[in-house]
Amino acid sequence: MKVSDILNLFFRYRPWLPYHFKLIASSLAGTSRQPEYDNGIHLNAVIDWLCRAQDKRNEQKDTGGVSAGWSLEDGWLPGYPETSGYIVETFVAAAELLNRPEFLDRAQRILNWEMSIQNNDGSFPGHFGEPGSRPVIFNTGQIMHGMVAGYLKFGRNECLEAALDAGRWMIGKQDSDGCWRSSVHNNIPHTYNTRAAWALLRTGLIANESFFVRAAVKNLEWALAQQGENGWFRNNAFEKGRNPFTHTIAYAIRGVLESGILLEDEQYLDASRKGAHALAGVLHDDGRLNGTFDENWHSNDNYCCLTGLAQVGIIWTRLDQVSGSNEFSQQIKRAIVYLKKNHRIDGSGKPEDGGVAGSVPFWGDYSRFEYPNWAAKFFADLLIMDMSDAIIP
Repeated sequence: MKVSDILNLFFRYRPWLPYHFKLIASSLAGTSRQPEYDNGIHLNAVIDWLCRAQDKRNEQKDTGGVSAGWSLEDGWLPGYPETSGYIVETFVAAAELLNRPEFLDRAQRILNWEMSIQNNDGSFPGHFGEPGSRPVIFNTGQIMHGMVAGYLKFGRNECLEAALDAGRWMIGKQDSDGCWRSSVHNNIPHTYNTRAAWALLRTGLIANESFFVRAAVKNLEWALAQQGENGWFRNNAFEKGRNPFTHTIAYAIRGVLESGILLEDEQYLDASRKGAHALAGVLHDDGRLNGTFDENWHSNDNYCCLTGLAQVGIIWTRLDQVSGSNEFSQQIKRAIVYLKKNHRIDGSGKPEDGGVAGSVPFWGDYSRFEYPNWAAKFFADLLIMDMSDAIIP
C-alpha cells in the first residue's frame, strides 16, 4: 500500500479520536472476542441494535428506514432502502419467536417508507435514496422481498402491487440471455443477482404471473452457466477482476437454493450444494471463513467477513432443513460460535453494543470500520433459524 493510501485511510477514519482508538485497539489486541451466551440473549441484543438503527433515522425524519449502519467515517448512516427491505422479514420472524409484537409495527413502518419512495417506473432508489441515486436491480429485488412479506403477513394488497410494479421494471431491464447488464452495480453483470431473481420468482408464484417466473428462471439458468464444477461462480464480485466476498458468494448460492426449493428443481439444489460443500471444506476449525475466495477456493485474506459467514450458516441450515439431515450441523455450530464470540453485548447502547462488524479484525476489507445493518440482519436470521423452523429471506 502506498504512503498516500495509508495517509488517506488515517484521515478518513480518524483513529486518534478516543472512541475510534478504543474500538481499533480492542480489535488489535484481540479483546473484541466476547463471551458466548445462549441464542436468545444474542438474538435480543442484535434485534435491539436494529431497532436503535431504525430510531436513529427517525430522528433524522427518514420515517421508517433502518440506518445502513454506523461507521468510523460517518457515524450513523442514512436509512438504506435495499437492506431495510429484507429486514422486514427479520422483524416479523423475531416478533413471533421472541413474543415482541412491537417489531411488527417496525416492519410496517419500513413498508410505508419504502412505498413512499418507490419510483413511478416501479423501481426503488439505489444507494441511500438521495436525489439523483439511480435504481439498481439487486436493491429493488431485496425490497421486493419485504413487499412480499407485507402482503403475506399483513394482507396489504398495496405491497403486492408495489412488488409487481418493481418486477415489471426488472424484467424490462433484463437481457435475452437472462442476465442483467444495465441498472447494476458498477455497470457489470453480477451472478449474485440470483437473489433478486428469487424475489421475482416469489412474486410471480404468489400473483400467478407466469412471465415473472420465466424471467427468474432465465436469470437462474444464466447464473448456473457461470458456475464451475467446484461450485464457484464467475462474475460474482462487486468489481471486475476482483475475487468475490463470501457475502456475494452466499447471495448467489442462496438465490439458486431458494428458487430450487420453490420450483422443486434438483438442478438448482445440486448447484447450491456444490457451493455449500466447498465452503464447508474451507471453514476454519474456529468457525471462521476467509473474506474472499478465488476460482479454486483459495484465499490469502487474514480477515473474516462476518456478514458472509452468517449467510453461509443460513445456507447450510436451509440445506439441512430441506434434506431432513444434519449434514452441516457441525459447520453451523462452529460458525455460530465464532459469530457470537465477535458479538459484543455490554448494555452501553453504543454502536458496538449488539452490532455486528463488517470484518474481523475491524479493519478488514469488507465494510472496513463499520457495523452494517445487513450483518446484524443475517446474524439475527441465522439465530432465528437455529432456534426454530423459520425461513427468512
